[in-house]
Amino acid sequence: MLGYTVRRLFGVIPVLFLVSLLVFALMQAAPGDPVSMLISDEASAEDRARAAEAWGLDQPAPVQYLNFVRNALNGDFGTSFRYREPVMALVLDRLPATLELALFATLLAVLVGIPLGVLSAARPNSVLDSIGSVVGFFGISMPNFWLGIMMILVFSGYMNLLPSSGREPWGMGLDRVTGFLTLDAVLQGRWDALAQALRHLAMPAIVLGTSMMGIIMQVTRASMLENLGEDYIMTARAKGLSGRTVLWRHAFRNALVSVITITGLEFGALISGAIIVETVFSWPGIGLLLIQGITFRDFPLIVGLVLIYTSLFVLMNLLIDLAYSLVDPRIRMR
Repeated sequence: MLGYTVRRLFGVIPVLFLVSLLVFALMQAAPGDPVSMLISDEASAEDRARAAEAWGLDQPAPVQYLNFVRNALNGDFGTSFRYREPVMALVLDRLPATLELALFATLLAVLVGIPLGVLSAARPNSVLDSIGSVVGFFGISMPNFWLGIMMILVFSGYMNLLPSSGREPWGMGLDRVTGFLTLDAVLQGRWDALAQALRHLAMPAIVLGTSMMGIIMQVTRASMLENLGEDYIMTARAKGLSGRTVLWRHAFRNALVSVITITGLEFGALISGAIIVETVFSWPGIGLLLIQGITFRDFPLIVGLVLIYTSLFVLMNLLIDLAYSLVDPRIRMR
């Protein structure tokens, strides 16, 4: 397994190179001049030339890209045009917010989707199965930006129960240790801060996890139905095992490979899909940071963030493959 992991990690290098090249080429072809974002519109031609030289924008595009790659290999993704800060520092400051949101969304999706899929498969064509199918199709088909706006309107506007934006209230005074507000609140024994962090997380996590919940429910149901029709299930029932044991210990365990696959892939999609949700709820994560970078044509910030997204997605695929051998010993990595 170690050799397989090392080979997969080395395989990430050409993927990151191609992605960075594609993004850089697209940004170069996009209309507009990034120098205009750096200085005032009233600046003279000499000031614009000095700004372009200072930021390396006066060099040919291939030279700019090679400089970026050389610096990136040393862990330096450049300095943001808009924020005047190192890109890596900005990403590390915002990344915990996105990961925390994606983790809570995944937790909600798994806690609802898996039991609903298993129970629907255990009683096919029943009322419970119909309810599960409706919930699953609702989650898959509902646009998250529309659902987010509706939840803000109802729970923040009409009912005034949950905050409509942001990650924490002003003046909460919580020391940042890990960057995950819920974990930091627990570590510091700040239960009031934990309650506030969960209130701010509630709507974005529900909106982000709704689609994932529907997909997990449908995949779990289909995989369970397939396994419940196998001969080993009939054998287990013939031995006198209880229905609960047959359902969860035998059928569900063999259905886990499909469930793990879709959960891991959807988690990677959640991180990239959080861009819309973070924009709707003004969540200070890397998704909102990417939107701001695109708006201001912040080349270093955009390329750095896209590489981070790509790395996270590739890492999730690797973790999925490694989890296979833990769930099903018949699978071995070569």
